[in-house]
Amino acid sequence: MREILGRRRKLSLRRGDRSAVLTAALAYATEWQWPVLPGVGLRPDGGRVRRCSCPQPDCAAPGAHPFDPGLLAATTDARMVRWWWTDRPDAPVVLATGGRAPCAVSLPAVAGARALAAFDRAGIRLGPVVATPTRWALLVAPYSLEVLGELLHRQDWVPGSLLFHGEGGFVALPPSPTGAGRVRWERAPLPGGRGGPAGSVNGASGGGIRTFRGDRTERAERREGTTRSTAPWLPDVSALVDVLVEESAGTPGGGSRLAY
Repeated sequence: MREILGRRRKLSLRRGDRSAVLTAALAYATEWQWPVLPGVGLRPDGGRVRRCSCPQPDCAAPGAHPFDPGLLAATTDARMVRWWWTDRPDAPVVLATGGRAPCAVSLPAVAGARALAAFDRAGIRLGPVVATPTRWALLVAPYSLEVLGELLHRQDWVPGSLLFHGEGGFVALPPSPTGAGRVRWERAPLPGGRGGPAGSVNGASGGGIRTFRGDRTERAERREGTTRSTAPWLPDVSALVDVLVEESAGTPGGGSRLAY
């Protein structure tokens, strides 16, 4: 009996993780109007080791990239999102960056931690920051390749570990399971555009999006017949590039992993 109860508890936890992914995907798509699609996901490969489900044996982003469907299928349609994650409840949530959606700048986790500390010391406001044990990604307002090119041209050198996710790019969002570990919020997005540290949003480490206050406000607005966008505020990439380049270049060995 104890064994059966333990098995039921594990199954219940798995279902909870799956429903959290679907809930997050729906919120990104319908509340924030961020186009999303399911990532390729992971497959077992010898015990607890899990590999990317794509055909590439040395995949650079295991589980956390589009494959089938492709990136162009990203949508904000609730019916499509629900169908995808009902069919594949463990699939990562992938944001198609650029266009009217957020862009992102990602860097190794150690360099990311140093950069966030530098931004805090300088009093620079940040938007949402997505994290895995190996890389952090700062979400920023949409930018064009021309604008990005001008910003990078001013730099003496840009480390190869600093990646820019613009039009045609993608980023995995919490609480996606990936080969690098589960995606979480390092700086959680808050309704009204206020960015805060991880844990300041209910269930932030597990992909939670709303605060209790935000839920009450939304219900009140519905009663009054008014609505407002709950999409989080995003900084301009120009305000962040200098620090991100400096911290990426100054991290010994590229800072590939941060021990929690």
